[in-house]
Amino acid sequence: MNKKERPILSELVNAGTSDIEKFQNEAIRPIIKMQHNLLIILFQNYLKHRKINFNNLKKEKQKERINIILTKDTNFKNILLGIVIGHFSKNELMFYTKNTSELKRRIIQIVNQRSQDSLLDLSL
Repeated sequence: MNKKERPILSELVNAGTSDIEKFQNEAIRPIIKMQHNLLIILFQNYLKHRKINFNNLKKEKQKERINIILTKDTNFKNILLGIVIGHFSKNELMFYTKNTSELKRRIIQIVNQRSQDSLLDLSL
């Protein structure tokens, strides 16, 4: 099994970046990028398990459905959060626990956007 490594997204951080935004760009975005294929597989499995005929929906309805799932299904949302949080270092986890609600929102927002940008990958 090959070891996954976090990509470095250095172009996203500059001198005026807040601590939360810096954390988002140095930790959260690289983890989500690294875990992209796993997140897509989980979404596909979710759609299949819930018998959601995603392929027959128009593009805008697919995006809307993704947004609804990530807004309303707390269990699924927590699984996705766990996949990201599980890759934090000890220091990152300490920062996360001090800013949990804001960082949870940002994680789900990024996963939502990546999923909507990957509609073809979600098709079964």
